[in-house]
Amino acid sequence: MAAPGEEEDVMARYRSPLVSRYASAEMAYNFSERKKFGTWRRLWLYLAQAEKSLGLHITDEQIQEMEANLDNIDYQMAAEEEKKLRHDVMAHVHTFAHCCPKAAAIIHLGATSCYVGDNTDLIVLRDGINLLLPKLARVISRLADFAEKYADMPALGFTHYQPAQLTTVGKRCCLWIQDLCMDLQNLERARDDLRFRGVKGTTGTQASFLQLFEGDHNKVEELDRLVTAKAGFKRAYMVTGQTYTRKVDIGVLAVLASLGASVHKICTDIRLLANLKEIEEPFEKDQIGSSAMPYKRNPMRSERCCSLARHLMTLVMDPLQTASVQWFERTLDDSANRRVCLAEAFLTADIILSTLQNISEGLVVYPKVIERRIRQELPFMATENIIMAMVKAGGNRQDCHEKIRVLSQQAAAVVKQEGGDNDFIARVRADPYFSPIHKQLESLLDPSSFTGRAPQQVAKFLKEEVRPALIPYQSKMGGKIELAL
Repeated sequence: MAAPGEEEDVMARYRSPLVSRYASAEMAYNFSERKKFGTWRRLWLYLAQAEKSLGLHITDEQIQEMEANLDNIDYQMAAEEEKKLRHDVMAHVHTFAHCCPKAAAIIHLGATSCYVGDNTDLIVLRDGINLLLPKLARVISRLADFAEKYADMPALGFTHYQPAQLTTVGKRCCLWIQDLCMDLQNLERARDDLRFRGVKGTTGTQASFLQLFEGDHNKVEELDRLVTAKAGFKRAYMVTGQTYTRKVDIGVLAVLASLGASVHKICTDIRLLANLKEIEEPFEKDQIGSSAMPYKRNPMRSERCCSLARHLMTLVMDPLQTASVQWFERTLDDSANRRVCLAEAFLTADIILSTLQNISEGLVVYPKVIERRIRQELPFMATENIIMAMVKAGGNRQDCHEKIRVLSQQAAAVVKQEGGDNDFIARVRADPYFSPIHKQLESLLDPSSFTGRAPQQVAKFLKEEVRPALIPYQSKMGGKIELAL
């Protein structure tokens, strides 16, 4: 229980809403101090174990002492040491050494600060991507189910947000899915392309380790390989400065920014469809859409996704600029910036995926509204079919074209100037000129005849591209997600 006054103190300090309001516990932990400093200690252990196996005088007792204290971190002591030393890594070296007096002499042996700092960042990036991948797969899976269910339902298409040829509700959803599948592939590629910084020394030359092993290059290379494997990486970067190249951060955040663009587009479409009353995101029983207008059903989840996605897309500018100004082997003006942008990118991506999953699990379709909009626009789209039918019945194309031009303009005037419904087909039925095809009008206006191969495209796309891409994540699909806020 909080001490008296503690809650007030917390409420009096700024807290990032990415953590306090939105982010999942697992992603928040991935960028936590506990994860970072615990990983530092494990990296020091890996280094000592590898150095011992290659012949340095490190005892089993020292290794065991380090193993026993990996999570025994005195954070208050570390903070006091950092305040005194003005160096976070050395503060934690001293704190670790305090609880490992026998191993104190060999902790951080031959290493530079970036041995723990950069290698930990790479571990955190890898683990962060591994947290995002199944969440993205779940979103794709939910949308795939939706697309399959509505593969055949005709809907008015839009180009330039103006009425266009018909599509289907499921086919439109597949446009969203395709973008997210690209993001899934890009995330997998970004994770698989990540390498470990490894054991490279102060300016990347491994000079300190070459000295430790008395000029034995093979042992230095083996040390790098052993530590890299212990950290769970298949490869290390062959060359580094003091840091791994900051272009790695660009690559990762560019993928997340691209995901942000996909989610923004999807949720913008949903917001537009909500205005048309064709499709809505979930709306809770007691949810309030507006404090002043009780009837409103605002698409607040989609708006949240767009809002956060906009932030996510901008974050890639940080590593772009950081990489461009890393002088020679490194400068320290990357550090504070990276503490912010790397964590925020992953936390934001995590939030928008959770929110989009919630949306995709509760999308509501209004078929009657969709049908009504089709009826309003389809008569004009059917004019070419009517002309062709009349020609087959013996009519003259140019005469028919002129008749339809006049009738369609009259119908358009009713819609635009009088606010009435599109009565073009009624005018065609009333005109004796079109009597040869009056009985065909129903079939000529069947919406399903205007959707082309949309249903077949949905089925083929889901079967051949989407479902196979989700196979590695089947065990992590989980149940429905509820949003805390």
